[in-house]
Amino acid sequence: MAAGRVGVFWKVRARPLPDRAVRAAVRAALDLGGRSGIPVDVVLVGDRALARLHGRYLGDPGPTDVLSFDLGEEGGGPAAEIYASVDRARAVARERGVEAGRELALYLVHGALHLCGHDDHALAARRRMRAAEAAVMRSLGYPPDHGGPL
Repeated sequence: MAAGRVGVFWKVRARPLPDRAVRAAVRAALDLGGRSGIPVDVVLVGDRALARLHGRYLGDPGPTDVLSFDLGEEGGGPAAEIYASVDRARAVARERGVEAGRELALYLVHGALHLCGHDDHALAARRRMRAAEAAVMRSLGYPPDHGGPL
């Protein structure tokens, strides 16, 4: 896979974002996080598929919004994969009163920032991650999010 390539794979019918916006969200977050140019595959799935991955790799079979996997930079394939739930983005967007595409872009930014070493478990780290998310979302032209944390 070529350096900097962002592959986009839809496993659901609903497409709240065009492929170019998916790529832009991931690239912008990787740029901010200092990992510009790594090849990434983005897989857009439903809630059940993501919950299965969540259970298999993190031991929690409950629903989640995004998972990131750093695969290393050897072997010619993607250096990372990001799986995001389109179902979750649509449901949460309705609850928060934002567009589903904006919510999905936020998940992609969040997942890409995890690949850059951001964490959101401790309060101080979560604040840094939220600030990075907001900066990336602004750079992409999305309005500020007043609906609460991811």
